Amino acid sequence: MAPQTVFEACKTGILQWQTAFNNQDAAGCAAQYHPECTMVAKPFGTFKGTEQIQALWQQIIDQGFHSVEYSDVIWQPEGTDGYLLTSHWQMNKAYGVVHKEHWQVQKNGKAVLIYDEFEVQGER
Repeated sequence: MAPQTVFEACKTGILQWQTAFNNQDAAGCAAQYHPECTMVAKPFGTFKGTEQIQALWQQIIDQGFHSVEYSDVIWQPEGTDGYLLTSHWQMNKAYGVVHKEHWQVQKNGKAVLIYDEFEVQGER
């Protein structure tokens, strides 16, 4: 796959995750993760697989969190089939950083997260 196509697939993946979260759709969030993904969500813990990841997003959504936005986004190529994303983020009730999201294009052409590490740094 051409590098620009890989990059576009990864950007589409994060947009789909953000849209799902802002629509309060935990299943839609979880659909952006590889079934064997590890998510390190500080201070919540480490979650493995889409079932655990979906449960955490549902818990966060149920607590009234929404309207996530990203800033200072940096994309770095990772191999020939993915990108690493780092950024700051904020939402209605919290803010923090994405330490590392590894988006990887799958055989079907869709990019999914194979690793996600983020941190809540404070409340708003």
